[in-house]
Amino acid sequence: LPVTTQGSQQTQPPQKHYGITSPISLAAPKETDCILTQKLIETLKPFGVFEEEEELQRRILILGKLNNLVKEWIREISESKNLPQSVIENVGGKIFTFGSYRLGVHTKGADIDALCVAPRHVDRSDFFTSFYDKLKLQEEVKDLRAVEEAFVPVIKLCFDGIEIDILFARLALQTIPEDLDLRDDSLLKNLDIRCIRSLNGCRVTDEILHLVPNIDNFRLTLRAIKLWAKRHNIYSNILGFLGGVSWAMLVARTCQLYPNAIASTLVHKFFLVFSKWEWPNPVLLKQPEECNLNLPVWDPRVNPSDRYHLMPIITPAYPQQNSTYNVSVSTRMVMVEEFKQGLAITDEILLSKAEWSKLFEAPNFFQKYKHYIVLLASAPTEKQRLEWVGLVESKIRILVGSLEKNEFITLAHVNPQSFPAPKENPDKEEFRTMWVIGLVFKKTENSENLSVDLTYDIQSFTDTVYRQAINSKMFEVDMKIAAMHVKRKQLHQLLPNHVLQKRKEGVKLTALNDSSLDLSMDSDNSMSVPSPTSATKTSPLNSSGSSQGRNSPAPAVTAASVTNIQATEVSVPQVNSSESSGGTSSESIPQTATQPAISPPPKPTVSRVVSSTRLVNPPPRSSGNAANSGNAATKIPTPIVGVKRTSSPHKEESPKKTKTEEKTSSTDLSDIPALPANPIPVIKNSIKLRLNR
Repeated sequence: LPVTTQGSQQTQPPQKHYGITSPISLAAPKETDCILTQKLIETLKPFGVFEEEEELQRRILILGKLNNLVKEWIREISESKNLPQSVIENVGGKIFTFGSYRLGVHTKGADIDALCVAPRHVDRSDFFTSFYDKLKLQEEVKDLRAVEEAFVPVIKLCFDGIEIDILFARLALQTIPEDLDLRDDSLLKNLDIRCIRSLNGCRVTDEILHLVPNIDNFRLTLRAIKLWAKRHNIYSNILGFLGGVSWAMLVARTCQLYPNAIASTLVHKFFLVFSKWEWPNPVLLKQPEECNLNLPVWDPRVNPSDRYHLMPIITPAYPQQNSTYNVSVSTRMVMVEEFKQGLAITDEILLSKAEWSKLFEAPNFFQKYKHYIVLLASAPTEKQRLEWVGLVESKIRILVGSLEKNEFITLAHVNPQSFPAPKENPDKEEFRTMWVIGLVFKKTENSENLSVDLTYDIQSFTDTVYRQAINSKMFEVDMKIAAMHVKRKQLHQLLPNHVLQKRKEGVKLTALNDSSLDLSMDSDNSMSVPSPTSATKTSPLNSSGSSQGRNSPAPAVTAASVTNIQATEVSVPQVNSSESSGGTSSESIPQTATQPAISPPPKPTVSRVVSSTRLVNPPPRSSGNAANSGNAATKIPTPIVGVKRTSSPHKEESPKKTKTEEKTSSTDLSDIPALPANPIPVIKNSIKLRLNR
């Protein structure tokens, strides 16, 4: 690929000016930079970020076959629509790629984002019918599925073992020439909005490659930054962190500011620039241009909603968009803190005080905070689970947004990795996934027994998900969401053995200073569902059966409210001024690069008690399970606190109906002598914490 930019008036590339400001430094690399860059490459290799030449050739071959299929299909369509033979012979049609593959930074086994570009006489309906049927006939094609109603309609398939997503764009051209440049804005005239959206990925990727001074240096730097972001759990557009294109634009901006630097320097400068960046000033790779096509573009002067974006990174192709509109106060705080940590580590690497491997050590998310919320999504079949998990995941940022608006919460950090959760009932077919959100509570002074009720935040989140599932006709019986509060010391019960061992190492490392954040363990693997039964301090079941309202003062025993919820109480003792704690305001940004300022809250003491928990139309197995595990429960000297998970919503009823049902057709479980220690009980949707100061 050419290093110089097309359309450049200068003949000498070094004099070419990239970006909207002049460079910070034009310094050429020194010998030490070259050695460090070579060491960086060696460090990256074991992580699988480079693909073997053989695998790359296989991808090129597959894309060639796909390209020929597109040309063949367009010729057939043209013939069926009786176009002149002279047009049919030159009708063209082409597969373009975008995303990580087009940028040249895809990892081993990564999927390919592709775009099928067709002339004006080929309709989108043809793409989803005759082209879909043509793909179905190919023996190399497996797992073929069309998602025609998506925001950006797509055909997904696995071609000879490589996953490919194909978008469709119909241009207002009679033929598609081989040398078509999709960066040409005039191509967007008279196009339908779905075609414009489909073209956007290719246009943005191509612009990025034309806006960096040296593509090879850009690629190596981006590979390093993407790996770092994934290892540090901050790579996810959908959850409010940054996705691939956003990371690419930040690296591209760094390359523009240091046009002659090589990867080892650029990685360091990346952290330098963005740990000190004054958000919400936008990151721009070029001055936005107006094309008079009347498409909505990111412009806070015109659109009031754009003024609320916290970390704007603007795509360089018309219509310019903010690629990070999902970023929240919490996710920005987490990312800025990680930039500062990255700067501290790369400072050490440049001084030969550390190796590159230190940058890619994964911090242990499950040691980082003292309080967690666990979200569980379950469905009766694997196919339904995939759909349900997709919907729930796309809404988690709404929950994070609600939590961080709570006056007592400084930070809500969702881990982008989801984990398989064990079945609630081994005899029943059920597929469960969970996400973990770390919480930091604010230090508040001159206040005692503060009640923090997160019930409303959780309930509005679950209602939103159920409502969307029902409106989109996706909802099936037994698709469920539940939320529970878990403390760090309980997490060891939730993690599979391979993670548990790593966690134990983490405990040894942090034993000297329990509030420290020196977490270098690998947390790439999964964890499973918490068990409040054996982890919490227990107290006898109260069988009064009374039900507390959501806003009532937190009593010694908090009962399930009418929304059929177990309440959780956490008492947080008075904090010593010397003890590490979260910041004082939700906007506070850590000031030092070496010492993490996002610290866990002080050690709480937990009491989890249930006075009555009611089941909506409880399945027959409920009492059976309680009886079966009664023996295990009675061996433990102190009484076990248990909560049976509810079915919500039940039997084709909407969630709103379920709530009213709960008032009438519910069974009091307080008369069951011993609730099960196993299977793990799940707290349904209500989280009330009492903070004693």
